[in-house]
Amino acid sequence: METRVAVMGIIVENMDSVELLNSLLHEFGEYIIGRMGIPYRRRGISIVSIAIDAPQDVISALAGKIGNLDGISVKTAYSNVIGISENANGR
Repeated sequence: METRVAVMGIIVENMDSVELLNSLLHEFGEYIIGRMGIPYRRRGISIVSIAIDAPQDVISALAGKIGNLDGISVKTAYSNVIGISENANGR
């Protein structure tokens, strides 16, 4: 199965949704290359970036689930780098 490399930019405005966000990121953890979170205390928000290598439908599913969380926005930028999944299960 083909995979793509992408970066998700996440803005957390509702800290009550952080636990749900972390749960989703854990659920998709096998695809996540790296994660960086920056608390911006002056504005009362957090900024999170996620680097991911996954099939396009998995990336879209994660972005959709994150975008449905209350007080959380997400945007995804896709690279043109396409690879093949390392195992037969597509993971």
